[in-house]
Amino acid sequence: MTIHSEKPRTLSPELNAALQDGLVIPAHPLALNEERKLDAPSQRALTRYYIASGAGGIAVGVHSTQFEIRDPRHNLFETVLAMAAEEVAKAGIQRPFIQVAGICGPTDQALRETDIALRLGYDAALLSMGGLADWTEQDLLDRTRQVAALIPVIGFYLQPSVGGRTFTYDFWRQFAEIPNVVAIKMAPFNRYQTLDVARAVCYSSRRHEIALYTGNDDNIIADLLTTFRFDIDGSRVEKAIVGGLLGHWAVWTRRAVELLEEIKQVRKSETISREWLTRAVQVTDTNAAFFDPAHHFAGCIPGIHEVLRRQGLMKGIWCLNPEETLSPGQMEEIDRVYAQYPHLNDDEFVAAGLPQWKHCASHPSLNQEESCS
Repeated sequence: MTIHSEKPRTLSPELNAALQDGLVIPAHPLALNEERKLDAPSQRALTRYYIASGAGGIAVGVHSTQFEIRDPRHNLFETVLAMAAEEVAKAGIQRPFIQVAGICGPTDQALRETDIALRLGYDAALLSMGGLADWTEQDLLDRTRQVAALIPVIGFYLQPSVGGRTFTYDFWRQFAEIPNVVAIKMAPFNRYQTLDVARAVCYSSRRHEIALYTGNDDNIIADLLTTFRFDIDGSRVEKAIVGGLLGHWAVWTRRAVELLEEIKQVRKSETISREWLTRAVQVTDTNAAFFDPAHHFAGCIPGIHEVLRRQGLMKGIWCLNPEETLSPGQMEEIDRVYAQYPHLNDDEFVAAGLPQWKHCASHPSLNQEESCS
């Protein structure tokens, strides 16, 4: 049964203001047990971790949650979205917190997934264009319009090496004009293509309604310190990359929250210390260990899992696809960045909060008033 309505869901003014100001939005992983079945307590504890870290939202059903959750053999898409929504509701969060549902597939599938997200109370859809290589740009724009007629849409420019494709500047120019598109996650891992999106938004009539978010895990800090500037019809137009929706931020999330808050203060200054370039490289180095570009990102999801396993948030690194595991040498690379950059991890924060998060996750009927906030 669908719940299509004549009036689309829109973001509340408070939530939209927070999205435009910039949020840390981790891409939520999938916790499994040794039988590769959903580990519900760990899944719920992960959501609690992101909330406690001060993240401004979560994205569920995205690449880090594993696209195989949609496979009928697993049938986990609605389950994991529902679990996260339940934990958010029980936490009684007293700040803007956006719940983003990953939506993918042909239009019929995308609309079905959107219906599920709406029914579960999700605020926005991260609309993937992966897996539709034979679709024209106009086909994809029409699909976006249909989804945006139901729910706020966050566009997604995904790098070709993990299933994305290259789009023209004109595609993004038209994309930005679609009503109810509220943000675009730029993740092509490419400076030229990132610039295409930023320029397209700046030239659109909706430039003040669309937030730019980085998904470029290889360039996080530099993106967050960047303001794009264009002279358009005699006026100066500026647009910053205000936040991130990142798989990288699924780990060491407390540090990511602190990082973004610090960057927001730095943006107010006319000068930026060269030390930020060093910090940027450090974050990129850790991402290389977690995301495994040395093997074309084959170990990116297990790499995230390994960090969470070390912290006690996951029992293991299992994926739904048995062939998806750490690449040769990746474990040693994670060891290296842990030793090299101890200031970037949030192990102490996790160790302090984990008993409570696990207790709440193991007793899902407990609510905020029963010490599960």
